[in-house]
Amino acid sequence: MKHLKTNARKDLLARAYLDMLGHNAGPHARPLRGSEKRDPVEKAIDHLSGVSRTAVKGSIPPDVAAAAVLLARAVESVDSLARELRRGCPVVSITTHSAAVVPLVRGILKVCAFGKDASIRDEQHFEANCANPVLLVSRDGSGKQHRNENGNEAVAKALHALAPIVGIAPDPRRHLPRDLLRAAEHHLSLERLDASAISLVVEAVTGEAPTIAVDEQLVQVVDISDLALSIRPDRSADDCIRRMDAMVSNKTVLDYDGPSLEDLPGYGAARDWGLELVADLRAYRTGRLDWENIESSLLLFGPPGVGKTQYAMALAKSCNVPIVKTSVADWNSALYLSGTLAAIKDSFSKAKQLAPAVLFVDELDGISDRASIGGEYREYWTQILNLLLEQLSAVPPGVIVVCCTNFPERIDPAVRRAGRLDRTIEIPLPDAAALAKILRYYLGPNLLPGADLTHAALAAIGHTGADVETWVRRARSRARRAQRDLTIEDVVHEIRSGREALPDKLRRVCAVHESGHLIVGVALDVFEPQALSILDHGGTTRVDLSSANAQTEAGVENLITALLGGRAAEEILLGRAEATIGAGIGDDSDFARATGAALDLELGYGLGSLGVVHYAKNTREMFLHDPGVTSLVRKRLDRCHERARALIEKNRPAVEAVAARLQTTGYLDRSEIERLLLTQTVKPELHDEDQTED
Repeated sequence: MKHLKTNARKDLLARAYLDMLGHNAGPHARPLRGSEKRDPVEKAIDHLSGVSRTAVKGSIPPDVAAAAVLLARAVESVDSLARELRRGCPVVSITTHSAAVVPLVRGILKVCAFGKDASIRDEQHFEANCANPVLLVSRDGSGKQHRNENGNEAVAKALHALAPIVGIAPDPRRHLPRDLLRAAEHHLSLERLDASAISLVVEAVTGEAPTIAVDEQLVQVVDISDLALSIRPDRSADDCIRRMDAMVSNKTVLDYDGPSLEDLPGYGAARDWGLELVADLRAYRTGRLDWENIESSLLLFGPPGVGKTQYAMALAKSCNVPIVKTSVADWNSALYLSGTLAAIKDSFSKAKQLAPAVLFVDELDGISDRASIGGEYREYWTQILNLLLEQLSAVPPGVIVVCCTNFPERIDPAVRRAGRLDRTIEIPLPDAAALAKILRYYLGPNLLPGADLTHAALAAIGHTGADVETWVRRARSRARRAQRDLTIEDVVHEIRSGREALPDKLRRVCAVHESGHLIVGVALDVFEPQALSILDHGGTTRVDLSSANAQTEAGVENLITALLGGRAAEEILLGRAEATIGAGIGDDSDFARATGAALDLELGYGLGSLGVVHYAKNTREMFLHDPGVTSLVRKRLDRCHERARALIEKNRPAVEAVAARLQTTGYLDRSEIERLLLTQTVKPELHDEDQTED
């Protein structure tokens, strides 16, 4: 706690408003519980505690007091406006923090702003011929009638009657009558609560000024609704401040119980982007970097369960800033369009109040692409989209926007463009190495310490971090029911969910097959190998394709040859009779991809025997019935297959070494592959001009 500093602002109008509100409430004593019928126990309690029971006077509610202070400060910021509201005919709009504050401000204005003789009416009941008329329009955006085309007739009447006109709304441009805003001379906006405002509220409620203040960092996350939970008339002023300090420290926007970004595995480029932002934010806070030089908005996409929400929470923790969490579903939960628009603006406004802060918007695909919207809903969604574009284009310094979706293609391109969402990054399904780290994270340091989690991670390929969390929880429950310590077999059992492991014979085939892809690809410089895996359903080879060697006919044929390297390795090392059908199952199989590439050369790239032609993919079906075309494709595939066989024969020791290691471990990462290839030289393909005579 820090001692409260004297505020230079006198808050004379705020104190006057608070006095009027207190006088308007009237002195109504409220006895403490137990003071009316004082039985012997009550008397004993009073005697032991050394207190006498007295009545506690009622006071201004804390949220009303806070709204009064902020309203008075807004009015006081305009010279003579307090006088004009009582003696003149100003036209004023007031922007509130949220919809909940609108009725508070309305009530305060009615009591304090216009004088006791004013005839205050809303737009439905305004009468120009009454004494001292005042038009007071308050709209929170929750009703269908809260649109700017409604209420303009009443504004015209009030202007003619020279009546003061005041409109209150979270978003005046959308909620208040259009003519009120056009005629407005003053546009007020309630500022944020600060330490001096909170001190004044405490004084108004408890009758005494506090000697301590809430921590300045925590002041940023206090809103009016918090005050009713901590400021009460039966507490001392300093006790109210202490309770508020403790309560605000526990707000969800400052909940750092989860992992930081540094602790999370498997996020790839998104993690790198986040850590760079952490460093930039540190430089911004110390004045070494301007905000306009920081990339501060991100669209995350990926399948469900990969941890997009967890990423946003971890980013906020690493940045040491609060997070405002919302979603398109939250915005659309309002009954009317006006409520949805208000919810969108409230989200951005709250992030602005807390800045620096993270604004996390989930399910962004819920706001569709305008090109796909038709019929009666087009106008509805266009208004929502236009407001979102407006908010994204005007994000203030200190606000980090992170949006996520499972379907980025459904989002309007105007939302995704640079300047609104600076970067789009995919969070893919984690690979075996990432899954092993995720398993270790959820197991913690005390469960299965030192255990090799590779086998379990391989069984988990194709699943997400959310799945891993569930499996670990179930495995712990399984061991607990059996009244024994957790084992790695418990974890693998939950991952497989009854699915059998790959038989040893097929495991050998998979190891040979993936080794064939690797060696042929390396020999032809088709790719940079990343990992080889044997899974429960087969093997995989993960690579980074070389784009430099894939732009020519020879380069595409090299890719086809590498794709056929798996089958070639099975034939050479195991014999044709033992070769499996795995290379040809499914639309993403080795054979399907090789055949597609051969068709592209003949019919799409203008590099085949048919000459410089291009046929769209959706028109190629008819060519599959042309013996001439199918013969060209088959000859090219046969030629590439023979090249793959020749490379396997030439590099048989290397294929055998990689296959043996892969069969034993089930997984080879990039570093292990590089170590193996250092001991096993991969011989490249020799062309005629490279061969020398004996």
